[in-house]
Amino acid sequence: GSHLFLSFSPPGAEPALKTMNVSSEHCNISDWLRLEASVKASVYLVAFSFATFITVLIITIVSQDLKLRKEVRYILLCHHLLCISSYCGLGVIFQGMRALQTHSPLLICWAVFGAQLSVGEGILFTLALMALNTYLAICWPLKSLSFAGSLKYRILAGTWTTIILKNVGLFLIEVTNSTPVAVFKSEPLCPVTLNGISARATGMIFLFLPLFIILISYSLIFQEGRRAGHFNRSNIKARKTVLIHLVQISLHVFPTLIIIGLGKRCGVSFFALNLVLFGVFAFAQCFNPLVYGLWNRELRSRLYRGMCCWLGFGHTRSSRGPV
Repeated sequence: GSHLFLSFSPPGAEPALKTMNVSSEHCNISDWLRLEASVKASVYLVAFSFATFITVLIITIVSQDLKLRKEVRYILLCHHLLCISSYCGLGVIFQGMRALQTHSPLLICWAVFGAQLSVGEGILFTLALMALNTYLAICWPLKSLSFAGSLKYRILAGTWTTIILKNVGLFLIEVTNSTPVAVFKSEPLCPVTLNGISARATGMIFLFLPLFIILISYSLIFQEGRRAGHFNRSNIKARKTVLIHLVQISLHVFPTLIIIGLGKRCGVSFFALNLVLFGVFAFAQCFNPLVYGLWNRELRSRLYRGMCCWLGFGHTRSSRGPV
């Protein structure tokens, strides 16, 4: 989930970044946007560093194990983690362009924003595919085996094709509504786009469709868990994992919806509330690799063995010879 499924900045290149009157207080919205961008770029940098470190760690573990490389859930997990790292990295670039007032052409701003929008949608869609795969593995193991074959790559390719074509189509519509001079004109605060009704409606669909798949999959998993019995140890752990995942997803979605509702306004209170909500969202992005990655028992055990080898414990044990 991503707060960039819909654009929050006011529409337009120039009028939206001039002055506005809120509660009889005259202020310059561009000053607030620049300050906000500076804080967000810093937060994105921290999130990118942390998420990328865990992502590289997990992808290294999966790539070195033939068994894990063949499992659908780990393929989806690696795609999900790459989306998170890319999203945070593009956030550093986009918010940095706004904070530093690089005066980039509007087309470049739209390209960076569109790339972040696409990988942001990829975060939720890969989560939806992970939830659906878990449901199939638990409730329909034979169908899960067929999904583990050639279908997994077709579904991933179809998902990314849909996301990219949707965003390219919306941006082409936006470009056709602008003059060539405006598209290549330098903008200090790099305004975002896609504020039209059709773009927002499409964004809401791409936000709630994966959420719907996730909630339906988890509810069916819960029903299967109840049918299997409450006193099964692995069943209790599975339900606990589902609850943790739902809390994590809510930290993605609720701050996003509140920020959309608030919009952009002048004032310390709105600025502080916006950054608090963004902080909650960034916190969820940081800990996604931990919740969906290192919460997994197999990955943790392989990480532990790898750390032992790196620290030389394995060499020490082998040098003693058999006991």
